Amino acid sequence: MNERYQGRTWLTGDRAGESTTDQRLLDNRGPSDWVHTDPWRVLRIQSEFVEGFGALAELGPAVAVFGSARTQPDHPTYAQAREVGRLLARAGFAVITGGGPGIMEAANRGAREGDGTSVGLGIELPFEQGMNDHVDLGVNFRYFFARKTMFVKYSQGFIVMPGGFGTFDELFEALTLRQTRKVTAFPLVLLGTDYWCGLVDWIRDTVLEHGAINPQDLELLHVTDDPVEAVQKMVDANRDELAAEAAAARATADGAGRTEDPDAGGSIAP
Repeated sequence: MNERYQGRTWLTGDRAGESTTDQRLLDNRGPSDWVHTDPWRVLRIQSEFVEGFGALAELGPAVAVFGSARTQPDHPTYAQAREVGRLLARAGFAVITGGGPGIMEAANRGAREGDGTSVGLGIELPFEQGMNDHVDLGVNFRYFFARKTMFVKYSQGFIVMPGGFGTFDELFEALTLRQTRKVTAFPLVLLGTDYWCGLVDWIRDTVLEHGAINPQDLELLHVTDDPVEAVQKMVDANRDELAAEAAAARATADGAGRTEDPDAGGSIAP
């Protein structure tokens, strides 16, 4: 009777077979369906998390800006998003978007104009979108859930501008994470009162009235038309982290201006 180990599993009889795992790995013949199986997808998912964590781990304080990919450059909201990106960069934040056109492009463009870091987290879609030309650091994802993790993990807050279903998706996921305290001290600003007031009114007058949320949940959202106010909310919630980042940058700059003297046992000014 055939019997053997397969890894840590003991096989006997017909289950033991004649080929080993190594043989099947090295054999280039046979069907390629295995690349579409769930175990292989697990490895692709794992690789997306590793790639995202590796690319963004040293990013520093950052704010994500969301909004419609369909907003044209001549629209007032595009100019507003561009100003938001510039103000965030000037305040010491990297700017993270979905990397596409419209509001995303405007915020990335503003971040560059403010001498900040412009980040795009793209997603594979059935229609081609691509990364806009104003992204300094871009990562493309196959899976929405891996991409969403990066937005929340590496952002210190969200500024949400007029957008469609994708924008709503990011907004309500962040609201849920705040409500359930999966994330803390995470400001959410809705920029554009005319666009968002109907939604906020419905949440207050219908959702709250039905007892589906608590009154304090309404405080998770701040609505404004002022980019300066939106960015100030991010600054106020992250003042300590911004100060620490600025101090680290100064220390790095000071270190770059010093020359090590091996005989003196320390650093000396040039």
